[in-house]
Amino acid sequence: MRPPAWLWVPAAGAILVVVVPLLGLITSVDVGNLWPLLTSEASVTALLLSLRTAVVSTALCIVLGAPLALLLARGQWRGQSVLRALVLVPLVLPPVVGGLALLTTFGRRGLLGEHLVAAGISISYTTTAVVLAQTFVALPFLVLSLEGAVRGLDRRQEEAAATLGASPWRRLTRVTLPLVGPGLMSGSVLAFARALGEFGATLTFAGSAQGRTRTLPLEIYLQREVDQDAAIALSLVLVVLATVIVGSVYARTTKGGPA
Repeated sequence: MRPPAWLWVPAAGAILVVVVPLLGLITSVDVGNLWPLLTSEASVTALLLSLRTAVVSTALCIVLGAPLALLLARGQWRGQSVLRALVLVPLVLPPVVGGLALLTTFGRRGLLGEHLVAAGISISYTTTAVVLAQTFVALPFLVLSLEGAVRGLDRRQEEAAATLGASPWRRLTRVTLPLVGPGLMSGSVLAFARALGEFGATLTFAGSAQGRTRTLPLEIYLQREVDQDAAIALSLVLVVLATVIVGSVYARTTKGGPA
């Protein structure tokens, strides 16, 4: 059934708000100098650091977030709704607030940081801090996606496996996880994309040391002050990566539906 034609009026406004600025960015790229700008030492170093830290933080999101999502979807205990709200808070917090929260926890004088420093472990303003900042902002995306997939799961196959004597671990690994695989994949890809674009929490908690904490978004911010063409070229890289990532997730979630 086709939607009402008048919906195209507000939809056109949405397209103007989102798509036109992206087109403006793309048309501002200095094509002649694009390759030299993208292959400069600072740009390549920042991009590789972003990719490495985003991969590690996404792995952390999976290892920590998948069990949490399963517990939130299937468990029932006092304070469950409060815990869910706290886990999702980074979605709405200004990134700089998230960075301050991490700094006051893991910084040299932070809640846990002072004890870590006493043990010879320093986290703030290191690459580890970048990974923690990215994990902090990306984890809710994986939890939301996977929890929704688990809640929408038909439990009859799990119940049949239980009837046949399968242990809880076997049911989880052989039935539940394969069934929610697309949700886990989508959540992981979205978490990776969010980690790749993280800026505020990283700058506040990890600083901007080239080769150690200066990720691609931070390099774009710094280049904007001295070389706008370089900042636009690097921004185009993030736009392309984000489009490919989000497009792949959308293609998976709509696979089998009408074109």
